[in-house]
Amino acid sequence: MRIPRIYHPDLLIVDQTIDLTADAANHIANVLRLNEGHPLVLFNGDGNEYSAELVTAKKRQVSVLIDAKLSINVESTLKIHLGQGVSRGDRMDMAIQKAVELGVTEITPLITERCGVKLSAERWQKKCQQWQKLIISACEQCGRNQIPKLHPCTSIHEWTKQSTSELRLTLHPKAEKSIKHLTIPASGVRLLIGPEGGFSDAEIYATEQVGFQTAQMGPRVLRTETAAIAAIAALQAIHGDL
Repeated sequence: MRIPRIYHPDLLIVDQTIDLTADAANHIANVLRLNEGHPLVLFNGDGNEYSAELVTAKKRQVSVLIDAKLSINVESTLKIHLGQGVSRGDRMDMAIQKAVELGVTEITPLITERCGVKLSAERWQKKCQQWQKLIISACEQCGRNQIPKLHPCTSIHEWTKQSTSELRLTLHPKAEKSIKHLTIPASGVRLLIGPEGGFSDAEIYATEQVGFQTAQMGPRVLRTETAAIAAIAALQAIHGDL
């Protein structure tokens, strides 16, 4: 029997009956069509998960009884902060979704010179809300009980100049050092990935001036979403928990 994992944004307390959010209720009652008595797993980002049982399953109201709190940690020991150049279409969504599944700790969408997405401040805010929902959905799917932090969109120059003890890293197919030969500090990695048009020469020079080093994963040039997924997977395989 499939047991759905559902995110709930509020405090979860054992032996308490709660109403799920409208989105969760719609998913449970109208998409999955579950009945009273069906088991669920809830999480709210506090690092735990909570077993629960459906008490009410109506089209517009779903309530559950929380029966146990379980301390289950599937987080990687390697901390990765992904700075992802914003791309058009589904590329950005895929990069964020797979980055969450692979265990990134933080994500910052970056505005670059060749960013193909031009939005007003209000629409950027709505876009970030969509990405936040995507992150939560990915956590529901992959079993994470801690939700990666999504930072507001910022410019590449502001992000790269931020003070950090993380290893500053970007990919380049002609870099001299392989990603497998990196020395990773305990504070983790600040990974910079460009948009579909890549970085301009000025951006590459600016990142080098603030301490970003390049590494390669082979001689081929990767698409932006492929680069993010491949780099995170390689880092986790070599230095993390894959």
